[in-house]
Amino acid sequence: MIFQLEELRKKIDRTDFEILSLLKKRIQLGLMTKKFKASITDSGREREILDNVKKQALRLGLIEPEFVARIYELQIEENKKFQEKGHRLAGFQGEHGAYSEVAALMFDREVVTVPCPGFSDVFENVNEGYLDIGVVPVENSLGGAITNVNELLIDTSLKVTGEIKLPIHHCLLVVPGTDYRNVKMVYSHPQALSQCRSFLNRNKLEARAFYDTAGAARMLSDDRPEAAAVIASKRCAELYNLEIIKENISDHSENYTRFLVLALNGDEAGKTKCSIIFSVEHKAGALFDILQLFAEARINLTRIESMPRRDMPGNYFFFMDFEGNSRDKKVQDILDKVKSKAARYKFLGNYDEVKI
Repeated sequence: MIFQLEELRKKIDRTDFEILSLLKKRIQLGLMTKKFKASITDSGREREILDNVKKQALRLGLIEPEFVARIYELQIEENKKFQEKGHRLAGFQGEHGAYSEVAALMFDREVVTVPCPGFSDVFENVNEGYLDIGVVPVENSLGGAITNVNELLIDTSLKVTGEIKLPIHHCLLVVPGTDYRNVKMVYSHPQALSQCRSFLNRNKLEARAFYDTAGAARMLSDDRPEAAAVIASKRCAELYNLEIIKENISDHSENYTRFLVLALNGDEAGKTKCSIIFSVEHKAGALFDILQLFAEARINLTRIESMPRRDMPGNYFFFMDFEGNSRDKKVQDILDKVKSKAARYKFLGNYDEVKI
């Protein structure tokens, strides 16, 4: 293979992009260490880092150790500046560019987002105090309830402190310079592929399932498989240096996902919505008795969803959202009555919906 100048420059651009992505990850990890340190400055650890990178430079060759040390000194100072600013850390499931990350940034533009492998990792890291908040999807307007998340809500001690209803705008992304006529297969999360089935069929594109929409975008950017595209968010195009062939390719325009914001402690004051989880005895009229309490008090329910109880086959958990605040006397009275009638009861929190 004979290298051409233009091809070499493209490789340099991709390498620069990878370096910047790793620098961002380095800052995120540094922010997480703040939770475990008494002071932002740790001179011993800084010397250890500089010694390590100089030794690595000697082993690798070509790179002068003192040059690397100067770069890392700047990086350490930048990291400490971020730690001093006190940014909150927001965990989400998936890779950077996932719709959960988009929702987290809609909730708070100043948070530093931290990817987690699974939903349970988001819950666990918030519960242990490593992350300040977690942002998780609970239902999609087309796909219904997110079962894994709702199951985790049943047993968690975390509180719901916010809600985001995010419109989902799927995009078809390719490596820059790709001729769209050569695209034959499309990678994405199975749900995203399902939501764009008509588009895929119409364009004779083969759907290939991937664990995450943003993960698919990252894979395309890194591996560059031939004749491939991905379905992911517009943010993924920016993060992974991909090109948007077409926006809004969902089969249904009314596609949104509802996300909840979780934290160790809730803030009741002034919030306008509540969420509870309960189960009732397996007998006629038990659920009606509870629903009637809200109807008689003229409290508007915004969601009720059922999920089978794994510990009691034939019985169900009910997830209910309604307008109001638990500090309100009328709401307090209703919740007390629900608690007395329910076989199992849990109050998830007071919160507001973030307006997009």
